[in-house]
Amino acid sequence: MFDSGFGGLTVARAVIDLLPHEDLVYVGDTGRYPYGPRPLHEVRMFAQEITKYLLDEHDVKLLVIACNNAAAAALEDLQASVDVPVMGVIEPGVRSLISATTTGRIGVIATAGTVASGAYQRAVDATNATVDLTIAACPGFVEFVERGDTDSDEVHVLAERLLAPVRAAGVDALLLGCTHYPYLARTISDVMGRDVVLVSSADETAFDVRERLHGSDRAAPRDRESTHCFFSSGDAVSFSAIGGRLFGPELAHAETVPWA
Repeated sequence: MFDSGFGGLTVARAVIDLLPHEDLVYVGDTGRYPYGPRPLHEVRMFAQEITKYLLDEHDVKLLVIACNNAAAAALEDLQASVDVPVMGVIEPGVRSLISATTTGRIGVIATAGTVASGAYQRAVDATNATVDLTIAACPGFVEFVERGDTDSDEVHVLAERLLAPVRAAGVDALLLGCTHYPYLARTISDVMGRDVVLVSSADETAFDVRERLHGSDRAAPRDRESTHCFFSSGDAVSFSAIGGRLFGPELAHAETVPWA
C-alpha cells in the first residue's frame, strides 16, 4: 500500500482492523509530497517506482493505491502492467457516497490534481445514479495533515473558504476524496453541519481487499500472526512520530526508503 504521505494510513487502519491476519507494507512518499499540485504524468512515474519497489523488495501479493491522486494517475496503467491485483480508492468511495445520499445532491472534495483528472466525475457517471455532483479542490489540506495540524483555527478558516462551493450546493453527502482528509473530519463536519454525511473511502476499500482475497490462494491463514512495516521516503523519525499519533501503536517505527 502506498500514498504520498500519511493520508493512506486511514486505509491501512481499516485494512488492519478488518484483516488482522494479513501482513501489510506501507510506503509514505513524504519526500515528494504533496502529489496534488504535480502533473499527472509525474505522479504516474512515482507510482510506478513505488510499485516496483514493493514488488521487488517485498514480493507483495496485492497492491492498494491508497492515494486518490495516484489512483487517478496510475491505476489503469498499473492494473495492465503488473501481475498482482491493483486496487484504488476512488470507485469504493463513490459507491459509499451514492449509498449515503437521500437527496441526490452529493459532493466530493479532493486535491487539485485529482479534481483536474476528472476521475471522480467519471466514476460517478459510471454508476448511472441520478445525482447532482459538486466537486471542489481543497489545496492546503494535505499540508496541514502532514504537519500534524488537524484542528487549529487556521485549518478551520481554510475549510470555511474551500468548502463554500459544496455548502452552497446543499449536498447531503460529502466524499472526502483524499485519504488525508479523514484526519480533518471534525473540522470539515463543523463547517458543513451535522446534516451532511461525511464519507471516507477507507472502509469500503478494506471491504474490497477482503473480497478480493477471500477464498483465494492469496489469503493468509486466519490464525497467523501478522507483521506491519512502514516506510517513508522523507524523514522516517518524523513519519513515525506524526504517523504514530494519527495511526496508533502499530506505527512505532518507520524506515527510510531513498528514491534514486
